[in-house]
Amino acid sequence: MNTQPSNPPVGLFNMPAEKLADSLASKEVSPQGTASGMRLLTFYLTHAAKRLSPSRLRSLEKARKLLAARMERELRQKSAA
Repeated sequence: MNTQPSNPPVGLFNMPAEKLADSLASKEVSPQGTASGMRLLTFYLTHAAKRLSPSRLRSLEKARKLLAARMERELRQKSAA
């Protein structure tokens, strides 16, 4: 089963960090949930990091931290239920 979208929206990784994190957590981009969005972002960072500007890398790392915090909140909510 493929857990990554085959065609992410054009310009997805050019969004500001907050909007990118929200988009990656959405069911439209990551049908398998927030963890799927994190895997997509990690894959992009791993494969594109060498050709990105330092400011773009900082923005993507910020999005990664925002997405990780969102995943943690979701996990806490699941375990509390």
